[in-house]
Amino acid sequence: MMRPVSHTPSLRRAPVQRRSAERLARILDACAGLLDEVGYDDLSTRAVAERAGVPIGSVYRFFSNKRQMADALAQRNLERFTARVTERLSVTGDRGWRHAMDVVLDTYLDMKRTAPGFSLVDFGNQIPVGARRAEPNHRVADRLTALLSGYLGRPADDDLRRAFLVAVETADALVGLAFRAAPEGDEKVIAELRALLRAYLARVLD
Repeated sequence: MMRPVSHTPSLRRAPVQRRSAERLARILDACAGLLDEVGYDDLSTRAVAERAGVPIGSVYRFFSNKRQMADALAQRNLERFTARVTERLSVTGDRGWRHAMDVVLDTYLDMKRTAPGFSLVDFGNQIPVGARRAEPNHRVADRLTALLSGYLGRPADDDLRRAFLVAVETADALVGLAFRAAPEGDEKVIAELRALLRAYLARVLD
């Protein structure tokens, strides 16, 4: 039986008050911006604190090191991705699983192109740069299974989760290829990915 991969947030201490939550958001925003500017290797907690306009102690209140900070940014990316997919599907209504998969893929591509720091961190599988870890794709598959099972009228069982995991792993590889070929993603590679996902998922969802 396939079991979801658990994920423990990287925060040393969760914010309780609104002011603390806003400070954490500024820290993560600063981390994301600096990742785009200097990369992960040259990222420092001191630079993040300066960019966020907070004392260095505020950064260490939440994170022991920059890796924990990047992990928290990845988790925030996943939360925002899920929220955007949910909102877009609620607006467009029930138009079938092919439309739902287009929304999922288009939302990811939009974040890949526009969200600060996303090209390095996305959902956590690229830090250190070039590393490929299985856990983030399992988290995404878990999230899609929970999010879309009701929309698709399917039980959130192992078969559905396995199908989404294969789809996520495939999309991860081919989106990487598309963005290596062109800064905004090679549209022909993305079209091939879309066709491949539809052909594969049709076996499970039709």
